[in-house]
Amino acid sequence: MQKEKLRVIRKQKGYTQQQVADFIATDVSNYSRKESGDVRIVREEWDKIARFLNVPVEDIYEEEEATVVVNNNHPVFNDRSSSAGIITTQNNYDNIPGDIIKNLQNYIDLLKEENERLKEELKGLPKARK
Repeated sequence: MQKEKLRVIRKQKGYTQQQVADFIATDVSNYSRKESGDVRIVREEWDKIARFLNVPVEDIYEEEEATVVVNNNHPVFNDRSSSAGIITTQNNYDNIPGDIIKNLQNYIDLLKEENERLKEELKGLPKARK
């Protein structure tokens, strides 16, 4: 969903996408995708952009509808029969089912264990010569 209010006010104030991108510490192509609605603008960015444009957040803010795609083919997500579950949320991820969050937390734990195992494995390797 295009951020029309943001685009109009930015242009009225005479700022380029590059100037806003520099202020929120991102590259201009990423900011352009944010303004066009292809990339989500997080709350902190809305606040920074409003400060940069010297306007209240309410003057530029527009609701976003994000789509989260969960890949159920991954071994951690194999408890569902469909190949992809789609969850639609508005501005947050409160609507993500608890079982998906639990699966993600379990996956993070597995990655941490694997990371520790690899660290131990690296300790046993001879040091590289320079």
